Parts: sequence; structure tokens; C-alpha cells
Amino acid sequence: MSVIAEIIDTLENKIGKLFTKINSLEQNNQDLKTELSKAATIIQNQSREIEELKSKYETLKIANALLGSDDNKRDTKLKINSLIREIDYCIAQLSD
Repeated sequence: MSVIAEIIDTLENKIGKLFTKINSLEQNNQDLKTELSKAATIIQNQSREIEELKSKYETLKIANALLGSDDNKRDTKLKINSLIREIDYCIAQLSD
């Protein structure tokens, strides 16, 4: 009977270690989910900030070209032409 008792003790020890390991892995999983959520929030904020900076950059580029900078003159002319076409279209719509 002592052999059976030893086997039972061994199984109890192994089951106890498995439960400890499961709890540890569940905690680790929860920590990783929290970290992933934080990372996703950071990425979303940075993406929003990048879009805002791109918009500001385009505005500055156009303003710079209007002030006489030769670097972005072509882009500014294209933008102005686009705006003129939009205005002409609006005038045509109002005339009808």
C-alpha cells in the first residue's frame, strides 16, 4: 500500500504544480492583454497625431509657397487652380 500512497503523493504534487503553473499563465495572459490594450491606445493616439502633423505640414507648405518660396510653388499653383475650379463650379450651380 505504501507504493500506492507514494504514487498518490506524487500525483498530488504534480497536480499542485500544474495548478500553480495555470494560475501563473493566466496572470501572465492578463498582464499581456493589459499591455496590448495600452499599446493599441498609444498607437491610436500617435496615428491621430501623425495625421494632424501631416495636415499642419501641408498648410505650412502652401503658406510658404504663397510667401514666395520656390520649393512648393508648383503644388501651390495646383491647389489654387483646384480652388478656382471649385469656385467656378459653385458659380455655375448658382447660375442654373
